[in-house]
Amino acid sequence: ALKGDSKKQGNWGEFILERILEMSGLRKGEEYFTQYSDENNEGKRIQPDVVIQLPEEKHIIIDSKVSLTDYERYISSITDEDQTLFLKAHLNSVRNHIKGLSEKNYQTSKNLTAPDFVLLFVPIESSFSVAVQLDEELFNYAWDRRVVIVSPSTLLATLGTVASIWKQERQNKNVLEIARLSGRCMISSSIL
Repeated sequence: ALKGDSKKQGNWGEFILERILEMSGLRKGEEYFTQYSDENNEGKRIQPDVVIQLPEEKHIIIDSKVSLTDYERYISSITDEDQTLFLKAHLNSVRNHIKGLSEKNYQTSKNLTAPDFVLLFVPIESSFSVAVQLDEELFNYAWDRRVVIVSPSTLLATLGTVASIWKQERQNKNVLEIARLSGRCMISSSIL
């Protein structure tokens, strides 16, 4: 069902991204938002798949891109010639996703404070692995365009770190609230 329909592939990639977000421990609507809509500094409407909220009003932007068609053809190929042809097409597809994502300028959103890069989520671990192993310059190509490529495993690790930051932030707020309430109690008892 996913082989030829790019819309279904995109929806599937977003579904996988959502599952990883749920597994990370982040809370939807509080620590991450889906289908966020805004304008970039050029006045163009932008709609990244996910915006991760960080403490102190900072954000990380994630966009899911599925390069399944040529990858599936590559792994299903019988001849070496076909494998070479479809592998090259798969690598070009990944590079085109990087280029297209870079041109959206998500990190220049008017209402977000994001680092100068966007995370490009590739939901198929083996597709990601083949691309980065066979194209040694892929990470540099992406980085030069302010894009960081992540797979399910690397994204989950990154989001786990973000969830830990939020946990620490909530603990710090609780400690401050306890101290504030304790101070009130001490003032009240000294008045009595």
